[in-house]
Amino acid sequence: MKSLDPQSRWTLWLMSAFVAFGPLSTDMYLPALPSLVAYFDTTLPAVQWTLSAYLIGFAVFHLVCGPLADRFGRKPILLGGIGLFTVACVGCALAESVESLVIWRFIQGVSACVGPTLGRAMARDIYGPTQAAKALGYMAAIMAIAPVIAPLLGGWMMTFTGWQAIFWSLAVYGLLAFTTVWLVLPETLVKPTELKLAVILANYRVLLTHRHFLVAALGIATMYSGAFAFISGSSFVLIDFMGVPPEQFGWWFMLIVAGYMGGSLYTARMAHQLDPMQTMMGGALLAGVSAGVMALLSALGWHHPLAVVLPMVFYTAAVGITMPQAMSVALAPFADMAATASALLGFLQMGTAALAGAFVGIHLDGTAAPMALTMMLGGLIAAFGFWLLRRRMD
Repeated sequence: MKSLDPQSRWTLWLMSAFVAFGPLSTDMYLPALPSLVAYFDTTLPAVQWTLSAYLIGFAVFHLVCGPLADRFGRKPILLGGIGLFTVACVGCALAESVESLVIWRFIQGVSACVGPTLGRAMARDIYGPTQAAKALGYMAAIMAIAPVIAPLLGGWMMTFTGWQAIFWSLAVYGLLAFTTVWLVLPETLVKPTELKLAVILANYRVLLTHRHFLVAALGIATMYSGAFAFISGSSFVLIDFMGVPPEQFGWWFMLIVAGYMGGSLYTARMAHQLDPMQTMMGGALLAGVSAGVMALLSALGWHHPLAVVLPMVFYTAAVGITMPQAMSVALAPFADMAATASALLGFLQMGTAALAGAFVGIHLDGTAAPMALTMMLGGLIAAFGFWLLRRRMD
């Protein structure tokens, strides 16, 4: 079978499907979290570890995935990662204890990280430094279909079958992705790099001492950690505290994803007209203010789903506006090690998110306050970093 043209729209859709491994593996699973406490006869923090373990695996393997893909190519690393992801999904579905589920979720995170890491790297390979922001914006908007559908499917599966069906369906998704990559995905790596520990460490040192990369990565990490604070706490707040039925959780989540999709489409359509630093700073400020409104409504005792969901719509719109621009700024100077740069971005993003998720899990009190305050802190830190970088550039 003939490979796809790298610049065709179908290749863009395929790269978006790789990026969707992340939200599918978390968002489809969200409606199941409260019920797992009773199913495994365990505690809420123990169930939260099934999310945090996934993120830890997702974060750590980035540091290996990127250099491997810069040396051996995008396609073989994708095949290996997607194959392992499929096996891990089966392991999750068959788990008989929360400890076993935590281990399989860690393996699932390790394998799932190849999708977004190499999807972003391939966008940089194909579109170059100037068009990458536009491509990443379109990918983010396409990828937003996953968190729209995932919680709805997860909620319906919880109602009519059981939480295990969520992982069986993810295993099918992995199998379809593996087959598609094997048959039609083109290789986009042009110039392989050496796979030597000294070279890898030198590359990471270059990245971590590059001002634009470091500030953009900090902004991505802190804003995403705020979004994940919501992801890790939302099902407990909306389902357990506010009484939203699991099968309706996805409809509320759909409004939130609509904000992200709108922000991503705005960046995709306007990328060539926007000043990246202004856009990043404005988006981060919008995120911080939106989370502050959510925290204020919680403090005033307005415990209604709209008091959580509407501020979150604006927060996710801010993430959709900011992250494609920040990723483009971070990756632009590194054509010769795009996968390594993308991997380090992912490690910082997911590592920070794991900490935020664990923090929210420990401090959940039923209200939206712990996740709202974590989100507000993430947005404001990002805005301050972007402001400092812009001052030094002027």
